[in-house]
Amino acid sequence: MASPESKNLEAISRAIDQHNTSCAYPAAEVRMNPFEIERLGWEEIRGLPIVGDPDLGTGRFRIICSRDMDGEDLEETEAVGRELITVAPLRESPDGPETPAELPDFPDQNRN
Repeated sequence: MASPESKNLEAISRAIDQHNTSCAYPAAEVRMNPFEIERLGWEEIRGLPIVGDPDLGTGRFRIICSRDMDGEDLEETEAVGRELITVAPLRESPDGPETPAELPDFPDQNRN
């Protein structure tokens, strides 16, 4: 007789296969009750991460479609950049010692 763990693995594996054959988007993760995850000691199944979901009862799982995850766990951050001034090397002038190469002038540039 098969162990409960192997039965769980088989059922989840079949559900992943069923999802992937019936949906244009692949499965992205498996959600289970956190107690079940701890009891089984699994972190992933067939390369899919197992994510705890306390809303699911023990013995139940949910296959999450990658279509449903678009942007879900993404953190958006606004970045502010400032223009860098490039310094050119000195070059020799026929009129005398080295002089700085011409640099473009950046009006309203805050130089620190």
